[in-house]
Amino acid sequence: MKKLLLAVAVLFAAVAVHAQSEGSTYKTALGLKVYPGAVTIKHFIQNNRALEGLGYFNNDGFRLTGLYEVHGDFNGAPGLKWYIGGGGHVGFWSDSWKQAYPYRNSGTAIGVDGVLGLDYKITGAPINLSFDWQPSFNFIGYNYFESGWGGLAVRYTF
Repeated sequence: MKKLLLAVAVLFAAVAVHAQSEGSTYKTALGLKVYPGAVTIKHFIQNNRALEGLGYFNNDGFRLTGLYEVHGDFNGAPGLKWYIGGGGHVGFWSDSWKQAYPYRNSGTAIGVDGVLGLDYKITGAPINLSFDWQPSFNFIGYNYFESGWGGLAVRYTF
């Protein structure tokens, strides 16, 4: 009997997850962001509030970013949302990066980030797309405004 109840519970959970990923909303999404390349995970903690984590990795080092985002709907456009938010980052860069940018005298970067973007959950598919701009300011390691972060993310929703 316990095995039957467990099987029924697993079946209902699978149907609920599948239904959620096929609708115009999602709870959690995992994927890749292009330019610069990153692994991204976004999780909604409320209907219109999300946390996003980004891991940027390349030959020059890596940067980890955490963002808190407020989302809003567009009337008449199911699945399409705008978002704005902020957070912080920490990055560690290689010796070759420090040699290429000698005026940035440190291989460490710690700072704050903003984000402004659009988020679209494709109805009928477990796919989420987002496009954003993520300006940042480093205040530890070197003081520097960076306006080139952001890009297009493609994520699998569940």
